[in-house]
Amino acid sequence: MVLEFRKQLGERIKQIRESKKLSREDVAFACNFSGSYMGMIERAEYDFKISKLYNIAKALDVDICELFDFKK
Repeated sequence: MVLEFRKQLGERIKQIRESKKLSREDVAFACNFSGSYMGMIERAEYDFKISKLYNIAKALDVDICELFDFKK
């Protein structure tokens, strides 16, 4: 159940990132972590802290709530 949630969250992050024409590295740089780490988040391979999620939302220029809107 947690893994499925992380998968949905990772897919949503990727969807927003791509809609804004940002590379994985662009977002990772703005968050101060590596592109490979960003990829691990998008693929649900890593259980990350909420502070990382806040940084991702900020880098994507969206409210953190947008990351949880899985219906879009």
